[in-house]
Amino acid sequence: MADQTTSSIVVDAPPSAVMAVIADFDSYPVWAKGVTTSDVVSTLDSGRAREVFFALDVSPIKDEYTLAYEWDGDAQVTWTLVEGKMLRALDGAYVLRELAGGSTEVTYRLALDVAIPMIGLIKRKGEKILIDTALKGLKQRVESLA
Repeated sequence: MADQTTSSIVVDAPPSAVMAVIADFDSYPVWAKGVTTSDVVSTLDSGRAREVFFALDVSPIKDEYTLAYEWDGDAQVTWTLVEGKMLRALDGAYVLRELAGGSTEVTYRLALDVAIPMIGLIKRKGEKILIDTALKGLKQRVESLA
């Protein structure tokens, strides 16, 4: 992932609980700000999603797109853009690291590119807003279910 933005947060739950929320795409519109639709298009033999269609409305990004996922147990999930309208690239990852006391450090990496010209600083700010919003929503969702 080139030119990526990264941020981390500590969630008071084990990695398995965090990854369960990440993998529950049907619930994204409930907790992931700006996600209005998330439909699993295809699944892997493990039962986890292979491709997911999203509709997103978070300034400065409004788009409909499909992501392809690769899972590494409860340690990491990565994704890449299959197709989008405004997005030309959307590569990301959640990396989970178990901490002492049963909590988890969640690191979110994201690199995006849009079809319209956008100054790099504005694009990075958009990535940062998306990441921070996603991490806070994930933390709140996981801890509310724990």
